[in-house]
Amino acid sequence: MTIAPDRPATFGSGGAEPYARALRHEGLLQLVRVTGGAGRPASPPAAGDADEAFDVARWSADADAADLTTLDDETGPVLDIGCGPARMVRAAVDRGLTVLGLDVSPTAVAMAREAGLPVAGGSVFDPLPREGQWNLALLLDGNVGIGGDPTALLTRCAEILTATGSIVVETAPEASLDDSYEAHVVDDQGHASATFPWAEVGREALHRHAKRSGLRVVQTWSVDGRTFCRLRAR
Repeated sequence: MTIAPDRPATFGSGGAEPYARALRHEGLLQLVRVTGGAGRPASPPAAGDADEAFDVARWSADADAADLTTLDDETGPVLDIGCGPARMVRAAVDRGLTVLGLDVSPTAVAMAREAGLPVAGGSVFDPLPREGQWNLALLLDGNVGIGGDPTALLTRCAEILTATGSIVVETAPEASLDDSYEAHVVDDQGHASATFPWAEVGREALHRHAKRSGLRVVQTWSVDGRTFCRLRAR
């Protein structure tokens, strides 16, 4: 069992809980670097600059055409890591798949359960049901950045899969991007979360993290400007 390193906070938690506020009111979130990263092809933003904007309403909407490609030909069971309000869980349920969403945000978990969706609260680094029996692990919406260490995250995901299972990762738009840093999120009312570790990985850089994790990239595809990679055990 992989033991997660101590983390000061997780995405959007702590402080004024802007992630929870944005989920409930479908507002915007800005990811803001607190410490600069070094992995961008061009000069990284200075500490304190906005790095990425999240349209939280999309996370609460139905899965779109690009999302649905990640479930094509899937038989389950599926684990959606960092599921948020669980649009992918809903999509998997609609396809008749066994699925579980996982999120550290009590608000995200509550919203999903209010909708009647199977979601658990907690981290992927915690003991999980069906250890070694998941056929697909999803890391969408930048969730390969969870914990700020993509290699550690992919290694943990590999532990929970069947021998023939796969991980689908949505990668950053910049193919060569490989960056880890400390950040917080700020909502449209200026409320900031506690600082948490985060990472961004493009499709080219993902090969390096996969190799270190005993995995390999076996498929890459793009839909509507978003890029996905499928990883399997080497």
